[in-house]
Amino acid sequence: MRPYHQIPIFECGEPLVGIPLKLFAVESPHPYEKLLAPYGAHSPYYLRQSVVENLIQAQNYLRALRPHWYIQIFDAYRPVAVQQFMVDYSFAQALNERGLIEAELSPNQRQELWELVYQIWAAPSLDEKTPPPHSTGAAVDVTLVNEQGQIVDMGSPIDELSERSLPDYYINSEYPEAQQYHTHRQLLRDVMLKAGFQRNPREWWHFSFGDQMWAWLSNKSNPENSFTARYGRFKIDG
Repeated sequence: MRPYHQIPIFECGEPLVGIPLKLFAVESPHPYEKLLAPYGAHSPYYLRQSVVENLIQAQNYLRALRPHWYIQIFDAYRPVAVQQFMVDYSFAQALNERGLIEAELSPNQRQELWELVYQIWAAPSLDEKTPPPHSTGAAVDVTLVNEQGQIVDMGSPIDELSERSLPDYYINSEYPEAQQYHTHRQLLRDVMLKAGFQRNPREWWHFSFGDQMWAWLSNKSNPENSFTARYGRFKIDG
């Protein structure tokens, strides 16, 4: 259970719609499809209708500040089967990076690795009260592309299993380029929050609107709020 799972869900029934990719930068093929994640016939570039509208608004805000920059869509709707695939992939990747063999792990090593994975990845839950944010169609992973068409350096890649993923990791760093990384992260945050999103406290790239995490963060930032979630798991995957 995460803190935001205490937020009740009142599903509004809003449809998933395709993101108008011509308005954004996009990686093709999709980064998880390249890993053979099981999307089936369903495109990952879908979100709830209001979330897409807010994302377009965020792009407009960005263009007002940086006329030739784009928001790049890294990931959006994610069926629970894909969530499970990526959790397992990340665990295997963490093993490989540390030169470990799963069959030889001690119970403590195994627990430490899973705790590391779940710092970034939501559990692939099928419980209607605890849906992974991306499986609701309300969460989107984004970064920025500059006027040269290059991905802006944020100081760490999306999905990195390290403290560098924390949004404010570079705020007090003495590393020469740290302030630039932080400025870029803040620019992304500013345009997304202005469009109604909230940012995951542990991931500089993850934003959502209308799900449990969004409601929890909105209520936390203003005690007078009493938001609930309007989006639960979208059952396109059964």
